Amino acid sequence: MEAVRTREKQDILLETGTNEMEIMEFTVSGNTFGINVAKIREIMMSCPVTPMPHSHPSVEGVFKPRDIVITVIDLPGYLGLHSDELNEKDLFIITNFNQMHIAFRVHTVEGIDRISWNDIEKPDATIYGGNEGLVTGLAQFQGHLITILDFEKIVTDIAPETGLKMSEIYALGDRGRDSHPIVIAEDSVLLSKMILEALGTAGYDNVKHFDNGQEAWDFLEGLGEDPTMMHQNVSCIITDIEMPQMDGHRLTKLVKDHKVLRDLPVIIFSSLVTEEMREKGKQVGANEQLSKPEIGKLVSVVDGLVGFQGE
Repeated sequence: MEAVRTREKQDILLETGTNEMEIMEFTVSGNTFGINVAKIREIMMSCPVTPMPHSHPSVEGVFKPRDIVITVIDLPGYLGLHSDELNEKDLFIITNFNQMHIAFRVHTVEGIDRISWNDIEKPDATIYGGNEGLVTGLAQFQGHLITILDFEKIVTDIAPETGLKMSEIYALGDRGRDSHPIVIAEDSVLLSKMILEALGTAGYDNVKHFDNGQEAWDFLEGLGEDPTMMHQNVSCIITDIEMPQMDGHRLTKLVKDHKVLRDLPVIIFSSLVTEEMREKGKQVGANEQLSKPEIGKLVSVVDGLVGFQGE
């Protein structure tokens, strides 16, 4: 079974904090979509899969191309863009995020584009499911529009047990309240709600949320160069990596290059925390890097960095 590697591992480490991403364009029933190349392990021709009983309707089954069993998601079916039958010319995009390997069936792969996050717009709430929809961004590239899908939400919709587990927070018990100001940069409406709920349940009641790195940076930069203002308004930053306007690596780099803000602890909390992406995080100075859905560990790390003082 022939597989085509999308890139050598070291290639994604060449540039750090430039606020750019590489998007692989693919099509489903003639519609153009995009996925961050950092999520992709490889592309391969579709092949027969073994159906699994009582699985979600969008789960085709599993297959084992080499050393691991991989679940196959029928992306055309999930999106409501299904053709009449499976085509042997379909492709599998094998992804690696949230510590999982998932294959998504698509119809064609068009190529890779390098795009600035600044050129990616947040979609209108009416697109693909409202505020908690499936689109994380819209990118205009060389005269056509690329719809960037929220693959984490797709997987969580199909298998909710793979998402953030509030049970990890409830297990902490009553910890009292803590007023350390925490800044969060996260573009997913669903994940933002869950992170805010988790931190609130864990006792943190002074949390500021921003929809992307640019909004968070505007707030931080607006504090000026007065250390007192900084300490009064932010004790810790939690940031996703993938966000419109400014990504988490760029935000981290700006913070760590700032003469006053650089001492602030920055936690990267992302589905993309792989071995390669950890290296990028280190290069921009992140204090900690955690993979979603480790929400319990996130709270523990925040406790250690700010000195939790439950009252």
